[in-house]
Amino acid sequence: MNNQKKISLRSQRSTKQKATLILIVTSLVLLYAFSLWSQDFSIASSQSSPLTILYRLFVVPIVTPVYWRSFAENSWLMLETVAIAYAGGVAASLFALPLAVFAAKNSGGKLSYIGKVILNAIRSIPELLFGVFFVAAVGPGSFAGVLAISINSIGMIGKLYAESIESIDPAPVEAIKATGGNRIQAFWYGILPQILPQFLSVSLFRFEIDVRASTILGLVGAGGIGVPLILSQQQRHWEEVGVILIVVILFVVIIDKLSGKIRAKLV
Repeated sequence: MNNQKKISLRSQRSTKQKATLILIVTSLVLLYAFSLWSQDFSIASSQSSPLTILYRLFVVPIVTPVYWRSFAENSWLMLETVAIAYAGGVAASLFALPLAVFAAKNSGGKLSYIGKVILNAIRSIPELLFGVFFVAAVGPGSFAGVLAISINSIGMIGKLYAESIESIDPAPVEAIKATGGNRIQAFWYGILPQILPQFLSVSLFRFEIDVRASTILGLVGAGGIGVPLILSQQQRHWEEVGVILIVVILFVVIIDKLSGKIRAKLV
C-alpha cells in the first residue's frame, strides 16, 4: 500500500509539473505573438540602401586616407569616454557596498527589503534620464557623465553584491559573533574575504557596460565620444560615423579581453 501511495504521489507531482510547464510555455508563446502583432514593421522609403550605408560606414573610412586622421582624434575622445566609465564605476562600486549589506537578508535583517526597493528603484531609471538630470544640474560635460554612470551603476552592482553576500558560508560569521565580535568585525573578517573576488569581478563586468553606456550619454551632452557621434549621425555623414564606430568597437574588444583575463584570475 505504501509503495502504491508513493507511486500515486509521484505521478501527481509529475502531472502538476507537466501542467505548469505547458502553462509557462503557452504564456511565453502568446506573449511573444502579441509582441510581434503589436509592432509596426512597415519600412519607410530611404534614399540610401542599407548596403550603401554599411559600405560608407565600415569600408570608406578604412580605404580612404583622408579619414585616417580622424581615427587618432576620435581615439582621444574615446579615452575620455573610458575615463568617464572608470570614474563612475569606481564611485558606484564604493557606494553600492553599504547598500548591498543593507539589502542582503543575512546582513540587513528584517529591513533588507528597504535596501532592495532602493536598488530596484535606481536600476529602473535609464542612464540617459540620469544624464539629462545631471546635465541640467551641473551643465554639459564629463562631470555630468560621471555622475549619471555612477548613480545608474549602483542599482545593478548593489543587487549583485547583495546576492553574493546572501550566498556566503555563514559559519565564519557565526564563529566571530560567538567569540564576542560585533557586526563590523563579522563583516570585515567573516563576509568580506568570501565576497571580495566576486565583488571585483562584478565591478569589472559593470565597467564594460559603463563604457558602452558612456558612449550613448553623448546624446544628452554628457561628454565623451558620443557627442561627435550624434552630430555626425544627424548630418548623415556616415563616413565619420563609421570612424567613430570602428574606434568604439576596437576599444570595447580590448577592454573585454583585458577584463576577461582579470576576472579569470580572480574567480
